[in-house]
Amino acid sequence: MAMNIKRLIEIGSYRGYRHRRNLPVRGQRTHTNARTRKGPRKGTIAQKKKAATKT
Repeated sequence: MAMNIKRLIEIGSYRGYRHRRNLPVRGQRTHTNARTRKGPRKGTIAQKKKAATKT
């Protein structure tokens, strides 16, 4: 299995690109979902501004 993924990455296919970027490979939407594959959310600008006004 790992060799198949490595092969996809090496030949530069779309699926290999998705594996390399840690994004969903099988056509799922990523605009609002895919948190498992993307990982924890990055801090948003609004949260940073809110934290800055408290100090």
